[in-house]
Amino acid sequence: MKKTLKFILLLLVFIYAHESQAHAVITDYSLKITPIHVNTPAKVELSFNSQIELGLSQIFLVSKGDAHKILDATIGPKQGQVIVSIPALEAGDYALRFKVFAADGHLTEDVIHFSVSQ
Repeated sequence: MKKTLKFILLLLVFIYAHESQAHAVITDYSLKITPIHVNTPAKVELSFNSQIELGLSQIFLVSKGDAHKILDATIGPKQGQVIVSIPALEAGDYALRFKVFAADGHLTEDVIHFSVSQ
């Protein structure tokens, strides 16, 4: 009986661990340490816990009035890294809204808020 219970618990842990890696979760982004300067184009690095299918993904710049502009992005040199091109921005509050597909096909949506100040 104890062996069966241990086996079931081990199986549940394995299933949970497998499912937790099924979605592309953002693990880090360069805006934490590198701010965007006024009227200067920039690159933002997004790091995910899995590879991203960039051709099926979208990253938007959200500005005042909930205006969305799709941004250009490329795959970075590290696994799960995406480099986003940010146009020159005026001072204000913005967000990066992304819908990304992990290499296994799972969709993840999230928003990163940031400010541009003089």
